[in-house]
Amino acid sequence: MSENQSVNAKEAWKPGNMLYPVPAVMVSCKRPGERPNIVTIAWTGTINSDPAMLSISVRPSRFSYDIIKDTGEFVVNLVNRDLTGACDWCGVKSGRDVDKFAEMHLTEYVSEFMETPAIAESPVNLYCKVTQVLPLGSHDLFLAEIVGVTVSREYMDETGRFDLAASDPIAYSHGEYYTLGEYIGKFGYSVQKK
Repeated sequence: MSENQSVNAKEAWKPGNMLYPVPAVMVSCKRPGERPNIVTIAWTGTINSDPAMLSISVRPSRFSYDIIKDTGEFVVNLVNRDLTGACDWCGVKSGRDVDKFAEMHLTEYVSEFMETPAIAESPVNLYCKVTQVLPLGSHDLFLAEIVGVTVSREYMDETGRFDLAASDPIAYSHGEYYTLGEYIGKFGYSVQKK
């Protein structure tokens, strides 16, 4: 065995989802005339910039799945340290049995973008309209256009820039929640002239 192989020894595993960390978000959804619900999603991501789009993966057995499929809309609410307990709780309890907004003392925020409420305590809310649903197996992938965004004013800096890092966002890694670490650099720092 070469020196490089011993330093970088690897083990072969069966295929699995090891793409971590990922954001843990709370997705709110609502049918007209019914109470809104929240589902915790860790499989979400940006998929396009123009138009702005994202995706969420949802198991068809989840209570929120049919709500999102029927209404064609949802709100992705970013989670910070203060919301981590509620995020976790909303991921293990079913909206079939409990009112998650009430139980977690969360405030419904209705924007000009849609009737589905956001979570007012979340630092960033992304209002999404479903454009396509792709059945993939254990989960269905909802592709959605972001039709609007609201941000908490408390995280605006003196220049009028939104400071997401100040909100103390969290990440989810293989069943565990983490805050983000130290600042390393901005995009392109490796080629920037010093």
